[in-house]
Amino acid sequence: MTEQQAERVANVILGLAAVGAAVYIFKTPQLRRTAWTLLRTAVVSSGPAWLIAETRRGWNGGAAQRPRQPGI
Repeated sequence: MTEQQAERVANVILGLAAVGAAVYIFKTPQLRRTAWTLLRTAVVSSGPAWLIAETRRGWNGGAAQRPRQPGI
């Protein structure tokens, strides 16, 4: 078995395990509620930080592209 084949087999096994875990989580009501709560918490807590970082990056990028005019 070559390294490429081994990586492909490992990726398939990991993908099947992830799908199986997702199916089990979505079939179990308690786990489904917990998963949605964790997802909501992740989005609510990381959303504003991402928005602030992107705004700052855009602000700094816009200032760097504009040629500065000499002062009077």
